[in-house]
Amino acid sequence: MALSAQELLDRLDPEQRKVACALSGPVCVRAGAGTGKTRAITYRIAYGALSGAFAPQNLLALTFTKKAAGELRERLRDLGVPGAQARTFHSAALSQLGYFWGATVGGPMPRVSDATRPFVREAARRIGLPGDESTISDLNTEISWAKSFLVAPENYELRAAREGRGEIAGVEAGRVAELMEAYEKVKLEKGSMDFSDALLLLVGILLDNPKVGARVRAQYRHLVVDEYQDVSPLQHRLLQLWLGGSKELCVVGDAAQTIYSFAGATSRFLREFPKEFPGATVVELVRDYRSTPQIVNAANAVIGSGNGAGGAVRLVSQLPSSFPVEFREHGDDEAEAKDIARRIGILAREGLPFSEMAILYRVNGQSAVFEGALREASIPYRVAGGVGIFRRKEVREAMASLSMAARSEPSGSLSGNVGAVLRQLGWTQKAPQRAGVQRERWDSLDALHRLAVRTEARREVSLRDFVRDLEGRAGDENPPETDEVTLSTLHAAKGLEWDAVFLAGMHEGLMPLSYATTPDQKEEERRLLYVGITRARQRLVVSYAKSNGKRAQKRSGFLADVWPQAESKRSRATSYRQRARQAKQDFARDYPDDVPLLRSLQEWRRAKAKELGKPAYTIFPDAALRDLAVSRPQTLAQLSRIRGIGQKRVIQWGEDVLEVIARG
Repeated sequence: MALSAQELLDRLDPEQRKVACALSGPVCVRAGAGTGKTRAITYRIAYGALSGAFAPQNLLALTFTKKAAGELRERLRDLGVPGAQARTFHSAALSQLGYFWGATVGGPMPRVSDATRPFVREAARRIGLPGDESTISDLNTEISWAKSFLVAPENYELRAAREGRGEIAGVEAGRVAELMEAYEKVKLEKGSMDFSDALLLLVGILLDNPKVGARVRAQYRHLVVDEYQDVSPLQHRLLQLWLGGSKELCVVGDAAQTIYSFAGATSRFLREFPKEFPGATVVELVRDYRSTPQIVNAANAVIGSGNGAGGAVRLVSQLPSSFPVEFREHGDDEAEAKDIARRIGILAREGLPFSEMAILYRVNGQSAVFEGALREASIPYRVAGGVGIFRRKEVREAMASLSMAARSEPSGSLSGNVGAVLRQLGWTQKAPQRAGVQRERWDSLDALHRLAVRTEARREVSLRDFVRDLEGRAGDENPPETDEVTLSTLHAAKGLEWDAVFLAGMHEGLMPLSYATTPDQKEEERRLLYVGITRARQRLVVSYAKSNGKRAQKRSGFLADVWPQAESKRSRATSYRQRARQAKQDFARDYPDDVPLLRSLQEWRRAKAKELGKPAYTIFPDAALRDLAVSRPQTLAQLSRIRGIGQKRVIQWGEDVLEVIARG
């Protein structure tokens, strides 16, 4: 049943409602991890469509991955708005290139290749550079960076020196510029282009053909950009041309999650949005609905102790207090992996699905030791970036069988019809006991059944529509969940979440990586750790090994403010600061409406302490101020009942305090 415009607003918190109601741009939403940013922008689109502010077909939502675009379209369908388009930057650019190419350029359009390393390898061979995989990989990334920052080969050497990029895989800047020229020649000979070329070519067409830009703007009068902290200068230039002076732009992002600078992403456009668009509506989403207060406090402490996330918001958990964050130290990498596997087994026996657990690490090479420990414990797992579920034989067979069954338009529930088809392929409601090929096959088929159950809980869907949704998911690389533990790098984990997360290998050299030597590089590593922490909903275990078998390893310095210290080594002042910080965070979470009054009381105390030349706590203790802010006494008699104040303070400062409370 479709919701009314008012019913949509009633489902949102106050800040999300501000986003939904800001229907004319420019709008900038600074949204912390877990604060419901996708909910806010999808409801904004739905509310705008239902209230008549704009037509869905005149809006284009831009994301950075096929999966995110697919999820956005699915959410909009659930809200009764199927007409809005959600695409990646590259998909939108390629669509427009294909439409306008014949009239503006003519001839056959180059085919897009997402495998650019062979072109880089051939270019390197032609100019005599090394062709090993690691060198080619680094040079490929550097070419992508240069294009994202609109740096031509002839300007690369100067720009690289200005940015302090140094040698790339041992190749000096002048030679990288030569490689860039050779790379363009190789692509031209092959009749190919890369994804950055698609954006560059469209920018050129829009600049040279004002009528093309006018036609695009007539179609897309409203633009929405998700993950705006990841926009590159090239993408930003394309956005400007799509807008053509219009202000109908809504962007959503989190500066604390800028982790792709190496590929050209920059949070500068998010941070400077109000400068670029004076008078813009700016909304901050800080209510974290994903993670417990303990996890949120750890995330805030890690990102707050750095200086590389300007414009980041400070999260306030909306969940009840739960399990403390665990910090574990191990003798070596193998001991760490075995302990994680053991603890995953315990959680599974307590009823937590394997699909709700993840092991996150910094680099791909770390996965092998965890894979071995999980296999030994007979725990099913999947490595992020491995063979996709839609490429598995049993899933292809299941989709063909479901498509055939849908032709007869069977009656009954969606989950029942899907279950009947899957049972013919060997699926049962009970999972096989042990890990192995049989369990992997069952996991794949069970994922399809669980998706059917979730889909029919949201909306009425026929079997034919479900098959169409599956085909769309396959195209969007948005697979259904399987009941397996996820092993993933921190980069690949962005945008995902689990009930239990094990952050492993958190030692110097890996967090931050040893080659992160500049302040900017180190702050990006800190943001990466922040992303890892905020993937966890209920349980977070952070660990490292003191040795890798060859050399000693030190705990990551990023964890200094959150890793528990032995009481004997912790000073009284440090203990006080930590307790005060925790109390402040707890108060903001539990009594958000009383925070302004507490600040007023603290300002009064600070002024009084300065006037008398005394420490602030001797005027009123912190705990007493918090109690005053909540209870708001109106008489001296009521004030005297607040614990920790006493009659002497009531006589000295009671009237002053009551006046502050009355003003508050």
